[in-house]
Amino acid sequence: MITSSKPIFTRRTLLGAALALSASTRPALAQSKQVLRISSPAVPDDWHAKMWTVLKDNLDKSAPGQFDVQINLNASLFKQGAEPVAMARGNLEMASISAFDIAKIVPEFSIFTAGYVVRDPAHLMKVFNGPIGADLFKRVSEKMDLTVLSPLYLGTRQLNLREARNVRTPADLKGVKLRMPGSKEWLFLGEALGATATPLAFGEVYLGLKTGTIDAQDNPLPTVRSAKFYEVTQQITLTSHLVDSLFICVPNKLWNALNPAQKTKLQSAAQAAAQFNNTQRIKDEAELVTFLKTQGLSITTPEVDAFRKSVQTAYLQSDYAKVWPSGLLERINATR
Repeated sequence: MITSSKPIFTRRTLLGAALALSASTRPALAQSKQVLRISSPAVPDDWHAKMWTVLKDNLDKSAPGQFDVQINLNASLFKQGAEPVAMARGNLEMASISAFDIAKIVPEFSIFTAGYVVRDPAHLMKVFNGPIGADLFKRVSEKMDLTVLSPLYLGTRQLNLREARNVRTPADLKGVKLRMPGSKEWLFLGEALGATATPLAFGEVYLGLKTGTIDAQDNPLPTVRSAKFYEVTQQITLTSHLVDSLFICVPNKLWNALNPAQKTKLQSAAQAAAQFNNTQRIKDEAELVTFLKTQGLSITTPEVDAFRKSVQTAYLQSDYAKVWPSGLLERINATR
């Protein structure tokens, strides 16, 4: 009897082999997703937290199965300011980095931590989405090994006074103890506004206003509401002295590993998230003026041009301006 040496494949063995192959490739397919661990100090009800869900939903639709977006809020993954180092070490894929943190490594960026450089949210986006932004983002890439996907609006800082005061120009703030964060950059801004800059921890501001340890504080209007500073103050003066920004970033290593289609989809998702945040935050700030009036606060608008001229002069005469590229301030001022 002659037997064949060739293997006999039955339907059962073929089915078993197919299932085994499917099982063995399943982990590999799962691993093919690009993990995007996001770290944010924002609390869940903040627009800066909600925007990450917009980014995730956008990627799920435009690039299904290609990205695994993991959102970590409340600084639960990394403390605020620690994100650049975490990304450099490969422990984090995405975060929104402040201008202050970027300026620590890219000194030229410090121009955006100065008062009255950016006029409003629209000006902010025009500056960073144009040639000025392109040049500065290139420097961020070279010095921090990060790719900026989109700028976004953080908020506009206003003055909040314990007692009503006629504030038209910086001279009207003489002698006012204005609470500022404790760094030399923030204290310089407070002095440039014409006040007596007084360092105080944020957690002590409410009591400081209540007792008169300080006469005023500066923050975006949403902070005035959330921290209930309106309970211990009488006036909001809309100086709009700092239009602050954040920048959605990923490590260059991650960015360079993506194919062109993935890069386009990731950047589009980041821009959609930024647009969502900007729209909601601007709307929120406008509505807060009405809210604060209902709480009994007077809302005043000073001579903003007088403040802008005085503050920019103070910066230009300081050491801070020495690291600003020649002509950059003029280019920013001319952007319309």
